[in-house]
Amino acid sequence: MIIGVPREIKNNENRVALTPAGAKELVKHGHQVFVQHTAGEGSGFSDALYEAAGAQILPSIEETYARAEMIIKVKEPIEPEYALIGAGQIVFTYFHFACDLPLTEAMMKSRAVCIAYETVQLPDGALPLLIPMSEVAGRMSIQEGARFLEKPQGGRGVLLGGVPGVKPARVLILGAGVVGRNAALMAAGLGADVTITDISLPTLRNVAETMPRNVKTLFSSHHNIAEELPNTDLVIGSVLIPGAKAPHLVTRDMLRLMRHGSVVVDVAIDQGGCFETSHPTTHAEPTYEIDGVVHYAVANIPGAVPYTSTLALTNATLPYALQLADKGWQRACEDDHALALGLNIVDGKIVYRAVAEAFGLPYTPLNL
Repeated sequence: MIIGVPREIKNNENRVALTPAGAKELVKHGHQVFVQHTAGEGSGFSDALYEAAGAQILPSIEETYARAEMIIKVKEPIEPEYALIGAGQIVFTYFHFACDLPLTEAMMKSRAVCIAYETVQLPDGALPLLIPMSEVAGRMSIQEGARFLEKPQGGRGVLLGGVPGVKPARVLILGAGVVGRNAALMAAGLGADVTITDISLPTLRNVAETMPRNVKTLFSSHHNIAEELPNTDLVIGSVLIPGAKAPHLVTRDMLRLMRHGSVVVDVAIDQGGCFETSHPTTHAEPTYEIDGVVHYAVANIPGAVPYTSTLALTNATLPYALQLADKGWQRACEDDHALALGLNIVDGKIVYRAVAEAFGLPYTPLNL
């Protein structure tokens, strides 16, 4: 198979979908790998490293798309890329369709085979291609939240861990999944007073048994969240429903309960966000303020640490990319049900129910 790796063109997206080591594995399996010129530079991988791995360097994004049977990316295609995607071409990337109708319509029009990292799902419910970036985003959410609590950044001027004689900041984490647990570990390690919420009692029991003592658990409800907000300095939104739009756990009215200079970090913004007042931001302009509360809603948080993120992402995606390249998408998805769940749009039809329901569009079961 001919595999193309374009340079990401989303704002401040420095990750690349494939490391030179990953390219070498694909070449060893008999596939051709084309990498757009400088695609890996933002992550610290030069064109020369890809060439040494057996990949070929192409000068432009247009040629990379035109020559590839399968495109491997990090983030969803954006408008300048829509016309470059052809019928029957496999696009393997994070799509997050449920909060982006123009992207959904464009991919339906392209008649491409759209396989979304975020909906590849194992029998136990784990999301193996989302986990590594969720780990990065969860840890970075605390790092960024702590930064924007600083007064020069618009925050209250609170040190997350406090000092002897001064109480630490209070952190509320909505959702005890991979993002939430990693956020809790980071916040607890810095000495914050941490509360983590979830609707699953078994999950909360596990958190209570495994987390540091400064992490408390709370059943997630609008009432309980509203009770916490007036005394909370930093709120992390990390709730995920695979492939579907995230629920708004903090409404505009609830936001007014928070103190001036408090910070919210919406890690779920790729799926529409956990806060009613959220809209996507970029690393160039990461925050805005509503009702005195600083909002951080960068849609590609791991893009700020591209070296770490690219290595972690390739570790997870490469086995699936090899299956797709070795067998073709149909056979690979027949053999691996987890990978089949990654199929969102095929030949102009939505084959993932949550995406169709998000926009009231027709859903076509995959077996049809």
